[in-house]
Amino acid sequence: MNQPHVLIIVQNLPVPLDRRVWLECQALIARGYHVSVICPKGPGDPTRQRVEGVELFKYSPAPEAGGLLGYVWEFSYSWLRTAWLSLAVWRRRRFHVLQACNPPDTYWLLALFWRVRGVAFVFDHHDLNPELFISRFGQPQGSFKRLEYAGLRWLERRTMRSADRIISTNESYKAIAVSRGGRRPGHVTVVRSGPDTAEMRPIYPSHPRPEGTLELVYLGIMGPQDGVDQVLLVMAELVHRRGRSNVTATLLGFGDCLEDLRKLSAQLDLDDHVTFTGRVDRVAIAEYLSRADIGLCPDLKTPLNDVSTMNKTMEYMSYGLPAVSFDLVETRVSGGDTVLYTDSGDVLAFADNVERLLDDVLLRVDLGRKARERVSSELDWRPQAEAFVGVFDEVSGYSRPGPAVPRAVCLDRDAQGRRYVDLDDSEEFTRYLAERRDR
Repeated sequence: MNQPHVLIIVQNLPVPLDRRVWLECQALIARGYHVSVICPKGPGDPTRQRVEGVELFKYSPAPEAGGLLGYVWEFSYSWLRTAWLSLAVWRRRRFHVLQACNPPDTYWLLALFWRVRGVAFVFDHHDLNPELFISRFGQPQGSFKRLEYAGLRWLERRTMRSADRIISTNESYKAIAVSRGGRRPGHVTVVRSGPDTAEMRPIYPSHPRPEGTLELVYLGIMGPQDGVDQVLLVMAELVHRRGRSNVTATLLGFGDCLEDLRKLSAQLDLDDHVTFTGRVDRVAIAEYLSRADIGLCPDLKTPLNDVSTMNKTMEYMSYGLPAVSFDLVETRVSGGDTVLYTDSGDVLAFADNVERLLDDVLLRVDLGRKARERVSSELDWRPQAEAFVGVFDEVSGYSRPGPAVPRAVCLDRDAQGRRYVDLDDSEEFTRYLAERRDR
């Protein structure tokens, strides 16, 4: 087969903002595949563009959903726009494999439409929608809620059974694909969302935190299930009850709860201590994670969060950040002994662990060093990329030798001219971890 064409469908984030999907695209390109992506537009995005070899087809996102009818409208609108754009992609170049990333679990029907034209279907399993429902609304009570939950389970089952192969983000998700989706273990491949640590590494920040202050950071989506309000409760405890007036928090990201979180910050009299950045790109992420002292993982223990891999944890680790987290099964798999854990929802214990790190620079250095070593040796994207591309080689019958992630060129500066921290200079790396700034 001459250069197979893969079409990737994403609904909940634009690309390349979706880091996992962008790494997947680059791995396929490196191994000789042609790649197109259909996704919603981000602010200022064009309808069509080509970025680093990937053809992007984008549509204007639906208005923010509210209630069942709002979600039905959002999913229906996105599905129809995606289906129409898939025809446009086909007219430009026939595709051989369709990869759908959830949420939602609705694109199996589009995959069946293309299957009659010889297109294989790979399901990239990002979220557990039934568990998301329970995490947001609790166990379904009443006939209507039970019907909604049953519908989500049915859509999930249809997606898994329609797929030629399933890619799961961790072993917990794979177990669900096998047990609940009825798939053989050999048809499910674990591809963790590890960072490319050759690219994602500490820089000397252009705007280091002010002298005499200590900075906490949160990176991620701000939805009802993400527990970001816990960060504000911890900050209120530290600032107003424990007198830690030198502590600030920077919250990177966006989501359904962003405006509510801004209001809560004002109600808690934290506006002088908490900064909301909104949507951030990779350039800004490198700046903020390189200057911060402690990463925060406030996701509460829910049926969804407990078995989900939190990308933020591994991103903190890539930048040598010690972190504090509520105790979740898959966060322990990622963070190991580089994270301080506390019982879910115990704000005072969470604040105790943050304060422990604030007061102990040697502990911050030790955990930061261990975090960087662990993420680069055990969680790096490179071996995951090989497993990912292997799924497409199997379903397409195509294979081209070579690495799925090209060997990184060792540079001392990033594309913006900011100097990388020399991770091989143990003395300098230790100094950086303690101060989080240039000499």
